[in-house]
Amino acid sequence: MRVKLLSLLVSLGMAATAAQAVVTDQMIENDAATTGDVLSWGVGTEGQRYSPLKKINPGSIGKLVPAWSFSFGGEKQRGQESQPVIHNGKMFVTGSYSRIFALDAKTGRKLWKYEHRLPDGIMPCCDVINRGAALYDNLVIFMTLDAQIVALNQDTGDVVWKEKIDNYAAGYSASAAPIIANGLVLTGVSGGEFGVVGRVEARNAKTGALVWSRPTVEGHMGYTYDKDGNPKENGISGTTNQTWPGDLWKTGGAATWLGGTYDKRTGLAYFGTGNPAPWNSHLRKGDNLFSCSTVAIDVKTGKIVWHYQSTPNDGWDFDGVNEFVTYDAGGGKILGGKADRNGFFYVLDAKTGKLENAFPFVKKITWATGIDLKTGRPNFVPENRPGDPTAGADGKKGQTVFSAPSFLGGKNQMPMAYSPDTKLFYVPANEWGMEIWNEPITYKKGAAYLGAGFTIKTINDDYIGAMRAVDPKTGKIVWEVKNNAPLWGGVLTTGGGLVFWGTPEGYLQAADAKTGKVVWKFQTGSGIVAPPVTWEEGGEQYVAVVSGWGGAVPLWGGDVAKKVNYLEQGGSVWVFKLMK
Repeated sequence: MRVKLLSLLVSLGMAATAAQAVVTDQMIENDAATTGDVLSWGVGTEGQRYSPLKKINPGSIGKLVPAWSFSFGGEKQRGQESQPVIHNGKMFVTGSYSRIFALDAKTGRKLWKYEHRLPDGIMPCCDVINRGAALYDNLVIFMTLDAQIVALNQDTGDVVWKEKIDNYAAGYSASAAPIIANGLVLTGVSGGEFGVVGRVEARNAKTGALVWSRPTVEGHMGYTYDKDGNPKENGISGTTNQTWPGDLWKTGGAATWLGGTYDKRTGLAYFGTGNPAPWNSHLRKGDNLFSCSTVAIDVKTGKIVWHYQSTPNDGWDFDGVNEFVTYDAGGGKILGGKADRNGFFYVLDAKTGKLENAFPFVKKITWATGIDLKTGRPNFVPENRPGDPTAGADGKKGQTVFSAPSFLGGKNQMPMAYSPDTKLFYVPANEWGMEIWNEPITYKKGAAYLGAGFTIKTINDDYIGAMRAVDPKTGKIVWEVKNNAPLWGGVLTTGGGLVFWGTPEGYLQAADAKTGKVVWKFQTGSGIVAPPVTWEEGGEQYVAVVSGWGGAVPLWGGDVAKKVNYLEQGGSVWVFKLMK
């Protein structure tokens, strides 16, 4: 009897341990409040990148030292934009060229590695990066540069399921971190520079089976899928040809390449959409929905509940993919903040999409004088739109204009953070401009579909990047920390009153969240273009960041790329804790 009882207790203990190891929907919903793990891109599905941990603070940070570092190895350096996720003592971090590593979170010991076999002919626009993975059940799920989604066993790295998202030969790719909502894995697509059609997809996170698909270009049909994978029409996105002329909507861009956020209180997933295709706006008269927009999708139905378009008829490649970060504004009101590529910060009602506020977060904007808070539309400066090539004598090149921000944006892929303590957003901003002109273009499958030329230009002699604390109520910049090179990595803020971010010069640094005073920095050996995270284990608080210079700036940056060509590539993850 005693042996049977002991056996039963052991079995129950093993079952409890196994249950604890499994990531559930409730755990993901509570990710922002729990401190022992990081389950989502955004440190919580709302995307606030806020941790309540306080052990590392302005008083103690002087004792913050490296705990371990792990090299991604090989010759596959390039840009490293990944945010690690941590669970059950393991860190899962993706690397360039669609790789993922499982590491012991306390020691950095490699547990396993998975390298996705990439075919020849992939067409990533902006380096061979990957921004991270999602955790669900006993799976770690990430997307690949040949437009696939792969789910691996967290313990072994074995493939549990793998699905094709789309055809890489047509310009599709995928590099964003998926998010999980109600047992669904939500993903977008990349490839706006190749005339793809943007969309958001929901799959059963345990099996990979499609549940619904929602195009983000007006005129395309949405679908739901039965248990056998058979599609059923779920309504057209928008109204065909309402804001697109002719057949251009068929290759309309609006790629959802940064991924999304989700708020359980609204039941909505928020995805930003990229530029319309081609860049030459004179070919596509109209607003070109749903490009350059925030699109709110009902997770249960896959239908668009509301949208807000920040740059109608985009002619500057301003995209609109920047993350929509929801927060409690008091009085039962849930708002969302978005620092757009176009240089304006938008505050919207997260339930309805109503514009609450809009203001510049960069100091030079030439394409519009402001945002009309009644209509929600920008006040365009017509003479600062790149010219129509057909208006010229030879029909080969439109009038060149100087535009600020540049198409690399007032903010690009690097995610901002929000602190419920200070009620400020911390935005990695860039001040730069571009000379841009339009050219004739026709669509060809798998070929670049721009119809424009450009050269990135610096604006100021003393800085390009600036970490800015922004008040969403007043629109004021409360403090800023300038940086010589453009900022390209994300932000973390904590209950300890700190803001962490990395620089292309290689520093992970921290500032006082209220004052902006830099209180700590560490040289990682290569440029940081990734967002930091923090978690607690064994009574100790850890901070981690991926280091490895790359991304869009050295590839597309023109004069700016030349200015920072001394920066070294790399590929590693650094972890820090307080020295005892």
